[in-house]
Parts: sequence; structure tokens; C-alpha cells
Amino acid sequence: MAQQHLEPTEPVSGHLGPTPTGDALAGYLRSQATEFLRALRQHRESGGTAAGAEDPVDAARALRRSVRRISSSLHTFRPLLDPDWSESLRPELAWLSGTLGMEHAYESRLERLLLALHRLSGAVFPTQPAPVGSGPAAPTASAPDRGNLTVGAAKAGALLDRQLTLARTRAHSTALQALGSSRFHAVADSIAVLASEVPLTRTAVTTDLQPLATAAQERLEDAVSALPLVTAGSPYNAEALIHGLSPDPSPHPQDAPWHQVRLLLRLHRYAREVLSSSVDVRLLTAGQCLDRHRDASEAASAAAAAARTPRIAPATAYALGVLHADQRHEVEAARFAFQQCWQKQVVST
Repeated sequence: MAQQHLEPTEPVSGHLGPTPTGDALAGYLRSQATEFLRALRQHRESGGTAAGAEDPVDAARALRRSVRRISSSLHTFRPLLDPDWSESLRPELAWLSGTLGMEHAYESRLERLLLALHRLSGAVFPTQPAPVGSGPAAPTASAPDRGNLTVGAAKAGALLDRQLTLARTRAHSTALQALGSSRFHAVADSIAVLASEVPLTRTAVTTDLQPLATAAQERLEDAVSALPLVTAGSPYNAEALIHGLSPDPSPHPQDAPWHQVRLLLRLHRYAREVLSSSVDVRLLTAGQCLDRHRDASEAASAAAAAARTPRIAPATAYALGVLHADQRHEVEAARFAFQQCWQKQVVST
């Protein structure tokens, strides 16, 4: 099978209007810092309890959104920023974003896997408990009929529920500890200063941002063109299943280039936000495909990890193996959807 060539997106240099300079970057960073402070105030006012219903969850997501955009801008436009300041802040932002995102990741992973088990077995699974620190969750399914569950699927669901709920609870505690730590307060103080004063270099105010934004786009295009499409293009990639259920718990090597493209696409999208306030829906759609890819990949890994649990029944291991294969199918489907989305961007430009 010949390697397919995926065309690039519309060049960043197509931006209309005045040439964006360091002033535009400073304005963008100030606005994101302000969003961070607003979300932090909302989170503190809710107290991280169920009193505000979805408030703590929404505030945490808003914190992560602003942190990701600040971090990405520090990366893409680092030649225009004070190097000591930006290089010291970037790893702290990465730590904060990762810490705040883990609880939601485990919750979403559990929901994805239980829904997949439901779909594969034709069974109905129990209502999921409310996320730690939030209000009661809406039921994901009607009341269970245990008689309709296969033994393997029921036990597999229970095992995943125990493992991922425990991981989510620990992630929630870690996030709460992080938000009360001196490390977090130092990051928050830096962002508070950023809301009023951006440490640009002396020449930044007259420097065109487009070459740096274009460089981010080109890194994305190079990564997309290097994707392992020969292996990933087949309807079902059996190699991924074999690797996933092996004793080796490391992530599947096929997934790494796709995860890297996801990160580069985010950098490209945020760089375009700095240059223009408009949102590129095509890039959002492509990003959603890669989010699905990441979610399915991590869900498959979770199913494989559960299948390696000592002394589980053969029927449980079998159900987890089928679940793993199903999620690897989802990985392939997300890759195909991304390719289709990327190619359509060329037709519409």
C-alpha cells in the first residue's frame, strides 16, 4: 500500500489586516491570564464541593484551557519573550495542566469502556457514581438487569470500575493538594503578573509574528506527512492487538506519532488564535479526531492493563481482550477520520 500524502492547511500568512506583532502576543497572553484568574476565583468560590453543582468541574476546565494557551504561546513565540521567565514558567504550566486533567481523564475513560462493554455485550451497566467533588451524575444507562449480562462482561466492567474509580479518586486528591501547594501559588502569582505585564523582548513590539506561527504550521505538516499510514491504513491493525495484550505495559509505538501530531495541531491552532480572534472550524474538527484517537488509545491500554490483573477468570480476561480490540478499532477509525478531515481542508481552501 503506497503511503498517502496529506496536504497542508491554509497558510498562516494568509492573515488579512495589520501585521500582528509582539503587541498582539502581549494582548493575547493578558487575556488568557485574565481568564485563568477568573476561573481560579470561580473554583475558590465553589469550594470544590457539590454546592455549586458543575461549578468546580467547569472552573477546572477553564483553568486548563487558559494554561494550555499560555503554555503554547510561550513555546511558539519564545524568541519574543524573556527567556529566563518563559523557560521557568513553561514546565510549571505543563505540571498544572497535567495534574488538573487526570481526574477528568479517568472519569471519561471509565465511561467510554463501560459504554463499549454495553454495546459489545448488549447489556446494561449500572449508573455511574458522581465524580469526586461534584454533584450527582446523570445516569449513563437505565437500571441494570444483571441477568442480561454475560459473566465475563459483568466482571470486566466491575474490575474496570474498581481500578479506574480508585485512580480517579487519587487524581482528585492530587489535584486538591496541588491547588493548595506553594508550587501552585507561585504559578498563580506569575500568571497574575502576566495579566498586567508581559515580559517581551525589546524588539518584540515591532517583530512580525507570522514567521513564528508559520514555523508551527510547518512542524505540524511535517509530522502529518510522516504518519505511519502504511501500517495504520488497513481496516484492522492486528499488530496493535498483539502488542496491547502482551506482558509489556508500554504504550503502543504506533500511537506516538499520532499523539505528537495532536500536540502540534494544538500549537498551530493556538498560534492562529494569537494572530486572529477567529476560530478555524476545520482545525477544531481535525483536533477532535485526534482527541478521539488519544481517548481510544488510552482506553485500549486500560483494558489491556486490566486483563493483566493476576488471577482473573478466563471469561473476564476474554471480555477485556474483546474490549481492547474494540478500542483499537476505534483508534483506526479516528485515524481514518483525521485523514479525511485533513484532505477536505485542501479542497475548501
